[in-house]
Amino acid sequence: MSRQIDCTIGKLLDGMAERFPDNEALVYHERALRYSYREFNEICRTVAKGLLRLGIRKGDNVSIWAYNVPEWVILQFATAKIGAILVTVNTSYKSAELEYILKQSDSGTLFMVRSFKDSDYIRIISDVIPELSGSRPGSLESARLPFLKNVIFIGDETPDGMLNFGGILELGATVNDDELAAVEATLDCHETVNMQYTSGTTGFPKGVMLTHFNLINNGFNIGECMKFTEIDRLCIPVPFFHCFGCVLAVLACVTHGSTMLPVEIFDPLKVLQTIEKERCTAVHGVPTMFIAELEHPDFSKFDLSSLRSGIMAGSNCPIEVMKKVINQMHASEITIAYGQTESSPVITQTRTDDAIELRVSTVGRALPDVEVKIVDIETGATLPPGKQGELCTRGYLVMKGYYKMPEETAKAIDADKWLHTGDLAIMDENGYCKITGRIKNMIIRGGENIYPREIEEFLYTHPKISDIQIYGVPDRKYGEQVMAAVIVKKGVEMTEDEVREFCAGKIANYKIPRYVRFVESYPMTASGKIQKFKMREMAIKELQLEDAG
Repeated sequence: MSRQIDCTIGKLLDGMAERFPDNEALVYHERALRYSYREFNEICRTVAKGLLRLGIRKGDNVSIWAYNVPEWVILQFATAKIGAILVTVNTSYKSAELEYILKQSDSGTLFMVRSFKDSDYIRIISDVIPELSGSRPGSLESARLPFLKNVIFIGDETPDGMLNFGGILELGATVNDDELAAVEATLDCHETVNMQYTSGTTGFPKGVMLTHFNLINNGFNIGECMKFTEIDRLCIPVPFFHCFGCVLAVLACVTHGSTMLPVEIFDPLKVLQTIEKERCTAVHGVPTMFIAELEHPDFSKFDLSSLRSGIMAGSNCPIEVMKKVINQMHASEITIAYGQTESSPVITQTRTDDAIELRVSTVGRALPDVEVKIVDIETGATLPPGKQGELCTRGYLVMKGYYKMPEETAKAIDADKWLHTGDLAIMDENGYCKITGRIKNMIIRGGENIYPREIEEFLYTHPKISDIQIYGVPDRKYGEQVMAAVIVKKGVEMTEDEVREFCAGKIANYKIPRYVRFVESYPMTASGKIQKFKMREMAIKELQLEDAG
């Protein structure tokens, strides 16, 4: 039965603060910071009023460039309460990428932290906006970024030219509730509230425009698939700037009155500590995160018996890893979700009571009120169960479009409102889907179509292999050859021949990797998507295959 929610993200939080005022909404284990739903809603309202006093209006684009700090979640709701659009900036971006996003999004305000991992954000911002350090806070005049007026710092010791986040709270205290209520009365749940730039595994990032309605209903249905209630407590080590953090985690929780327990920067030890100390019932992660947790030397010392559910998503989920998460981490109801930013993001998800075979071999079935079909890549005709083609989806979850890119939008969403994902999939007669690769990732060797996922799943069963990625490299004779990039488990050694011998007689000869390389890690986007095109580029140089294509 349809249960679509017709309200704004701001009103959603108001409602949860009334229903579950004393339930914990946001807990930072490391900071000893705890907000009940009532307290969390109040601070979001105060920041919303501060944004109004700063001159930010409905429809204005506000960027945030930060890891999982408390202010991130507060801004997600505060901007929504006044109808401003939160533009989420990838934490791994450097100067050229930051300038591109701020310019393309027409952002008038940027919230930022001091640094992230090896990136000094203060140095990067001064490269992009040399005028900042000499400007009066709130009155920036940038030659490259004419829209940008405010840079607001999250942290202590505010750099020159910036306002401090604490000042927004002070401004908010001077604004009365009627002023906020008047703005809220003008908002519509079908207006854009969030803009996320696609991870950029191919081409220039595109700003995906998502509405209150897109996000709330997707978050609600994701939570329903995990059987979330107000007693669930979700450990969140995935980044907020990506849908995995701000929808599958934040909105899945807030639509159910559940508790959010973010980890600021992913660290497997901190995830394990948070789950144990806070008795988390669920945890999210991309497969590499779960692998790091399972392989941590202190893994066996932690009591993870409170775990029940969660989501593994972001890239292909190895069957062996899934089994360990169920058996060793006690997450017996862990789910797999599949989607993309353009679909708010989840299209299909397994259910907690699905048989283990379905949860390890498929990405589930369509969420409620979501249509899914598999179409022939060349003709566009809908294919019957068991046939491989492109996965398409339609419904409340489809984005409004790409910001200022009507041609790109028209390529992605057809005249009948179907979103074309670019992913290859097979659907069974019960609607369960298997993702077999991206259309661009398919390897064609001597006329044979090879789907990397199939070879990866096979090689994951090798006892020495921790992670594996398969991709195609050019070959003069066959057009393409299969290449494997292997991460071996700690403390073991492996040879190229061992990989090939393991395949011999088990998979077709043409699928056996012609090239094998052992690596420590893979090039990734900050949201955990492995960038096979970069691996392919590196391999072409290393193997001197420039003339083979």
